[in-house]
Amino acid sequence: MAAASRLAAALLLLVAQVACEFGMLRVVSQSGGTRGKDYCILYNPQWAHLPHDLSKVSLLKLRDLSSTQLCSHLDLPVEDLTNQIGLVARGNCTFYEKVRLAQGSGARALLIVSKEKLVPPGGNKTQYEEISIPVALLSHRDLQDIFRLFGHAVMVALYAPSEPVMDYNMVIIFVMAVGTVALGGYWAGSRDVKKRYMKHKRDDGPEKHEDEAVDVTPVMICVFVVMCCFMLVLLYYFYDRLVYVIIGIFCLASSTGLYSCLAPCVRKLPFCTFRVPDNNLPYFHKRPQARMLLLALFCVTVTVVWGVFRNEDQWAWVLQDILGIAFCLYMLKTIRLPTFKACTLLLLVLFIYDVFFVFITPFLTKSGNSIMVEVATGPSNSSTHEKLPMVLKVPRLNTSPLSLCDRPFSLLGFGDILVPGLLVAYCHRFDIQVQSSRIYFVACTIAYGLGLLVTFVALVLMQRGQPALLYLVPCTLMTSCTVALWRQELGAFWTGSGFAKDVPQSSWAPTKGPVPPRDSDAPFSQQPPGEEPAKRPLPTEEAGLPEEAGAADPPVDPNSSMASTSSPTNGDQVQPSPVVQPGTSA
Repeated sequence: MAAASRLAAALLLLVAQVACEFGMLRVVSQSGGTRGKDYCILYNPQWAHLPHDLSKVSLLKLRDLSSTQLCSHLDLPVEDLTNQIGLVARGNCTFYEKVRLAQGSGARALLIVSKEKLVPPGGNKTQYEEISIPVALLSHRDLQDIFRLFGHAVMVALYAPSEPVMDYNMVIIFVMAVGTVALGGYWAGSRDVKKRYMKHKRDDGPEKHEDEAVDVTPVMICVFVVMCCFMLVLLYYFYDRLVYVIIGIFCLASSTGLYSCLAPCVRKLPFCTFRVPDNNLPYFHKRPQARMLLLALFCVTVTVVWGVFRNEDQWAWVLQDILGIAFCLYMLKTIRLPTFKACTLLLLVLFIYDVFFVFITPFLTKSGNSIMVEVATGPSNSSTHEKLPMVLKVPRLNTSPLSLCDRPFSLLGFGDILVPGLLVAYCHRFDIQVQSSRIYFVACTIAYGLGLLVTFVALVLMQRGQPALLYLVPCTLMTSCTVALWRQELGAFWTGSGFAKDVPQSSWAPTKGPVPPRDSDAPFSQQPPGEEPAKRPLPTEEAGLPEEAGAADPPVDPNSSMASTSSPTNGDQVQPSPVVQPGTSA
């Protein structure tokens, strides 16, 4: 019996959700002028339908009765409401009692002002048949804005334009997401392989220290996913307190990422190359160059500007997207998955995590809302009205009730970029090791774009938030695995080891000199006994893409068993460098 009652309650809730629709209230001043503004209203089409076309709707005078609740005949004004739209306060009586009195007084529609969360104005079937005028709810905050901008003498019209099938802002999100994954994967792969070929690194200054990549282990993956689940649940229950913690973390991480992305370009500039004087201050004792200090100041300033004006919907989203892309590029460059096995484990675990918190949690929460969507978009009952910044956001370009009332922005989480991006970076490293003309990298990037398109199609068809990893993970994993099977390299691709066995020697390999024994257990930089470590001139080590790509993927003649020698510089005699050992992991 209890199960039947729960099912009936769920069906009633579903019916209420279907019946509830968003509409728009067009407001203009009675004094004239064409300037108007649209406001969000919530209405129930079972009372009366709203027209879809504003041009076919007549503007009517708004009668302000917001000081009353219209629960009895005593609340009706002396003059009737003929050809007017009544505006009353929400009170203890039912919606039916209010709208029945308004209709009997000649009103053409009824607006109910609510200081609480907007709920659909419901009733029973008999009441729906009796009422012939529309009834809608308007938020008290919007009413105050109407009086502030237009005064109390206004003309209004209620309408509900049809929702567009697809918003064009998805194109902008698609370009940003695919571009970030492609650029981050290319940069991370090239930079990592370059370091594997170079035994020694030259420091161009005390301030220049390359960020070491962090290899992700299975234990780290499990700990990371558990922390994600724990943090998401905490945000769901304590959103107003923890949202500022997330904003602070984002500011710190995004300013660091912006500095990391711009530093290679700034180091190429010819001005402000002098260093700070000798000192004992933290960080400054390394005597950084003035241009790097200016860059750090610029990055901090951009982050602070976003932090102060983060709720300015008209332009703050641009800064958030720039900082978010810089953060994603920095993370793709810093975090490294050493094997395809690690890639598969990470993507599959986060695949389950994403699906569970989007599709399963609505059955576990009292409100029936998804924990993931609720946290990403911000709870409707939040007192701070803050939004989590860990997303790319683009405002909707089409004017519609949905964009005005519920979802003014389209969102894509950073995890939907970073998680597949780590696989793309691994594919690029493997490409360079096996000299495959970047077929893995290109195929995985295209698969990511196709998976994102499938996500958008599912979003349009279902009209609800989608777990993007549900579509991105199968597309990228299956494509990468298929390419490895087609090239008969699945074993090496899976383990990430031994795939340099048949690779021609790079252009950094010597034409003469001792060659270390081909021992799979020998370390990468092992030298023959009794000899000093090899030294050779190194190219300028910048983190920029053009030099990284050239260094990481040098042209090699496959018919030649020996590569070109390195030319000594500054008149010093250069010893040959060791060749890459077979069995080195990417």
